[in-house]
Amino acid sequence: MSSAPVPEYNPQHEENHQILGSERNPITNATLTIRIIKSFEFRTQKSMVLKGINLELITVNELMNLVREEVKKQSGYKPYRTLVLDTMKLYTVAHGHKTTNLIINLDHDEWILDPTKTLKEIGAQNETEISFFNRESYDKFKANPEIKWD
Repeated sequence: MSSAPVPEYNPQHEENHQILGSERNPITNATLTIRIIKSFEFRTQKSMVLKGINLELITVNELMNLVREEVKKQSGYKPYRTLVLDTMKLYTVAHGHKTTNLIINLDHDEWILDPTKTLKEIGAQNETEISFFNRESYDKFKANPEIKWD
C-alpha cells in the first residue's frame, strides 16, 4: 500500500472563473427582459429591458404595473397600448433552457407567476426573461397552438 500524501484540494477553475451574466449584478440591482406578447398566433412580441430592479422588494404585481406604465410612456410600444396584459410567466433564467416555441413555453403552467410574490420568491435572478400577456389569449392559443403567417 502506498503512503503517498494526499494533495491539498486546490480547484483551478475558481481562479479562472469567468463571471456569468447572472452573477454580474446583485439581486438588488438586476436586469430583466419582459417579453410583451401581442399575438400568440402571429408570434408578435416586443421585449422591454428593465435595469436596476430590486428582486427582493418588488412583487410580480408591482412589476406588471411598472411595465404597463412604461408601455404607455414609450413611443415604440404604441401598438401594445390597447392590450389587456394581466399575466406573467417565467420564460427563462440566465443560462437556463429555452423552449422551442418562439413565442411562449406552453408547458409548465406552474411557471405562471403569483402576483403577490416577490421576484426573488419566484426564482428570478439577473437576466431573467419573463413573458407578459393576456391570459384569455394564452388559454385559447394553448388549446389550439396554430401559427398564422397572414
